[in-house]
Amino acid sequence: MQKIDKHFVCRQFRRAAADYDRQAAIQHRVANRLLSMTAEYTGQQTLRVLEIGCCTGLLTGKLLNSGIRIGSLVLNDLMPDFAERLPETLLTEKLRFLPGDIENIVLPGSFDLIISSSTFHWLDDLEQTLIKLLAALHPGGVLAFSLYGPGNLPEIKELTGIGLEYRSLKEIASMLEKRCRLESAHQEKEVFLFPTPRDVLEHLRQTGVNSINRRPWTRRELQHFCLEYKKRIKVDQAVRLTYHPLYFLARRF
Repeated sequence: MQKIDKHFVCRQFRRAAADYDRQAAIQHRVANRLLSMTAEYTGQQTLRVLEIGCCTGLLTGKLLNSGIRIGSLVLNDLMPDFAERLPETLLTEKLRFLPGDIENIVLPGSFDLIISSSTFHWLDDLEQTLIKLLAALHPGGVLAFSLYGPGNLPEIKELTGIGLEYRSLKEIASMLEKRCRLESAHQEKEVFLFPTPRDVLEHLRQTGVNSINRRPWTRRELQHFCLEYKKRIKVDQAVRLTYHPLYFLARRF
């Protein structure tokens, strides 16, 4: 698997932070679906929760207002300054912020629920991280997460050759089944339409999704991209962009 430049990813998401919540339509949908799944398996007990990749608090706000009963909540993000970007309405006495790369930091104790939405596809070693997180759960604790699969943003990959090396549903399910009880695993396709290819690019920029394209395009490259996009990926008077979210819910033995 390719090595991801996480410092570059940080810079791209930091630039997108001001527009992220307003533009992140797919991330909102995925977070809602993930929380709906999770609520089915967490019962009515009060939980110690870890959220990974909290970003601007998109999932956090939904989590705090869901039916899931939270006793304490640890928020993790790669970017330390995202603690300052969380809305004041989310800052409660039961919440603390844990900055750093989840692949490397030491976790503060054990949890009843570890949850993450639209983040794990950025990990260098997904399998080792899943092992680490499962070990940080109490027996019977729940690991719930969403990420994106091989059918994610195929239009961009087709035209530019740029894209992450996504894991398939089957691959990730196999990682989990060896180490815990896999309660749920499923995938969806979400298709969005935009007026023009430039609107697609602006959407990607404002949600940080362009965080692996390091080199700015020349004007000629941009024109070529837009012409090819309209020629090859047109839907009526719009153009298409496809997301491929995967959802998993596992329970520690």
